[in-house]
Amino acid sequence: MDFENIMKRIAPPSNRPVRVKPMNQSAIVIRLTLLSLVILTIIGFFTYDDTDVGMLEGITATFTNFKVMFTEPHFNHFTFMEGLYQVLVTISLALLTTVIGAVISLMLGLLAAKNLSTPKISNSIKNFVAVVRAVPTVLWVLIFAIAAGLGSVAAVIGMTFHSVGYLIKAYSESFEELDDGVIEVLKASGANWWQIVWQAVIPSSMTYIISWTFLRFEINFSVAVAMGAAAGAGGIGYDLFMASSFYLDLRELGTITFYILVFAILLEIVAIRIKRHINIT
Repeated sequence: MDFENIMKRIAPPSNRPVRVKPMNQSAIVIRLTLLSLVILTIIGFFTYDDTDVGMLEGITATFTNFKVMFTEPHFNHFTFMEGLYQVLVTISLALLTTVIGAVISLMLGLLAAKNLSTPKISNSIKNFVAVVRAVPTVLWVLIFAIAAGLGSVAAVIGMTFHSVGYLIKAYSESFEELDDGVIEVLKASGANWWQIVWQAVIPSSMTYIISWTFLRFEINFSVAVAMGAAAGAGGIGYDLFMASSFYLDLRELGTITFYILVFAILLEIVAIRIKRHINIT
């Protein structure tokens, strides 16, 4: 068989009609939403007041501030070891919320998976976590701050609450990718629900679970930096807030930014190595 005949078998004929996905309600809503955002963006560009700020002057000042931040960092209100301790506080806050959220989400994710639960329970949990994810983390922290007060307690509860909503969706979708035939075989052999979970669902989804958990840990680290300023949770975020809003010290702001960047890169390297090790084994 020559090359031309092979390509005719692989490639579809050019005169074959292309299937077009019919327009449904969800597609209409998505397109209207995108169109509305485009229109609002265009209106915003033409209506915002820029009489006191010139575009060229603003860009020049921005690059000047970046140059001062990243080429002239210094320690003024804290030492190197104090900054290192504050970063570890932020990482501890992110780690604590991730671990608590992962433990809670694992059980609720099993109940939210359609192939492991009833449709009523699955839909109820998924609808609840959809509402949780729709509210930003900082709002959950401020909501819980009413009861617990501003500080690390409200930050941990609010971040954990949002982490649970995020991880339940991720875990349940990973569990639903398991072949239904495996579950049916285990049921036919007399395995109960717990045996199906621990012998089939968890082992086959372990890579996804760890990947999603580390992704949420990286998100929680960045959120913990913001919560240090917004909710008074402490850590490097509080120093970042003080340097930018009270001390107006761009050089110290650059030092704090270097702290955050270095530890964010280290966390990414650790996550990649663990994922690679899991994929090998």
